[in-house]
Amino acid sequence: MLKAISLFSGAGGCSLGFAKCGVDIIAAYDNNQSAIDTYNLNFGGNKCFNVDLAKCDFDEIRMDLGLERGQLDLIIGGPPCQGFTTAGNRSVEDVRNKLVGNYARALELIFPRWFVMENVEGILTTAGGSYLVEFLNNMIRLGYSVSLEKIYAHEYGVPQRRKRVFIVGNREGKSFSFPQRLSNAYGAIYRNGVHTLWDAIGDLENSDLPELDHTQKKEVGIRLERIRALKVGQTMKDLPQELQHTSFKRRANRRVCDGTPSEKRGGAPSGLKRLSYDEPALTITSSSISEFVHPTKDRMLTLRECARIQTFPDTFMFTGTDQQKAMQIGNAIPPLLAYYIAKQIAICDNGEKFYVPVGLLAYCVTKADAMSPLLQRTCSMLEDLLVKKCEQMRLTYAN
Repeated sequence: MLKAISLFSGAGGCSLGFAKCGVDIIAAYDNNQSAIDTYNLNFGGNKCFNVDLAKCDFDEIRMDLGLERGQLDLIIGGPPCQGFTTAGNRSVEDVRNKLVGNYARALELIFPRWFVMENVEGILTTAGGSYLVEFLNNMIRLGYSVSLEKIYAHEYGVPQRRKRVFIVGNREGKSFSFPQRLSNAYGAIYRNGVHTLWDAIGDLENSDLPELDHTQKKEVGIRLERIRALKVGQTMKDLPQELQHTSFKRRANRRVCDGTPSEKRGGAPSGLKRLSYDEPALTITSSSISEFVHPTKDRMLTLRECARIQTFPDTFMFTGTDQQKAMQIGNAIPPLLAYYIAKQIAICDNGEKFYVPVGLLAYCVTKADAMSPLLQRTCSMLEDLLVKKCEQMRLTYAN
């Protein structure tokens, strides 16, 4: 059985998926107390600790766990991604971005055989891609063989269009390839095998289950008027002018009116959006309970519906205020997606050992035929990290 620790664990979505695959999560670390309380409630005992991962001593963490450097099988985690998201001002100086560097420091000091890091797709182009490449270079210098891919969660049974970058590394010469997709979806084309919003929450449509955080809250006033006016697939921009929120109109025109660069604008605002039962949901975030309108009811999604879309089972309970719960749900790695990553690692770990180069084994950053200049620059730097035949080859550790 692989033994792992989870850094930036949040409520435990990643841990849940890996545990389902048989991985023993011996400890988890975060500094959000409500998420820690949720983790410990669902996993039992006090496995999740309140630690500031921006300032902690990873050597001390390793020694507290009774581990020698290099003894641990696996580190999993998703450093906070808001600093990289396209919905904000992406700055390499953002303290949240620096946590990726701290994750690299943890890998250096604890030195697990495997690691998994998850982040938003914005990490691909922040600082012209140099931030990502610096992280990969650090891993390669430590002796890891690394694979990188932007994963579309709805291709792995997750009923939402969630795109995230996963980086997986091994330092024992074991080749890793990302798990085979369950379905192939691109853009708005959904083929057989893609799970829809109906699959996730259809049975909750006419129920109230307060004990599961599923309470259909009634809307009133202009907010109810806006919701009633939205047809499936429509957003705030489709509403009559008198129903559009003033902040939406201001943000929607900011780029044209004042010339503010797109990376400073905070993203294209949609405000409210009525989802469709026939498609995967949009990406669940901490704002979903205030932005996503139910497909057939004149109300917002409930916390449990958001948790379902993230593939949390109904037995998984969340602690804290509604907003704290929404943040825990939105920030989580979907457990089902984590399960498929864990399963693939287990397969690769049990496979034959053979010569695998140190370096970047493979990467896939887009499905599109065309790339932005920023992404092209990142790909150019990634090409330089790709392993070369007969270079840096080394024999894996003997059994």
